Amino acid sequence: MATMITEECINCGACEPECPNTAIYAGGAQYELNGQMFDALSNDFYYIVPEKCTECVGHFNQEQCAAVCPVDCCVPDPNRTETEDALLAKAKSIHPDKQFAPLSAENSRFRK
Repeated sequence: MATMITEECINCGACEPECPNTAIYAGGAQYELNGQMFDALSNDFYYIVPEKCTECVGHFNQEQCAAVCPVDCCVPDPNRTETEDALLAKAKSIHPDKQFAPLSAENSRFRK
């Protein structure tokens, strides 16, 4: 499932640079997806574009946004459940030039 940012967000911005997929944007900022620009998903606080969120599968063993969030508002989105395989496929699609290591406890929360 994609990670989401709840309205408890204090707009500190700690999460944005941590995302390996550039899926996090400041409130009100347009986002880019597949070369197109789209209107912000939130005008009031940071948000995560679900189509770009891989829960850091293939990169890290936990969501990096959640790891740095001082108010714990980066949480799983219950409306967007995805399998480890689907998340890795999405990561490969987002980063076609990257060679991903086999999934392990170091690069997938599913393997902990």
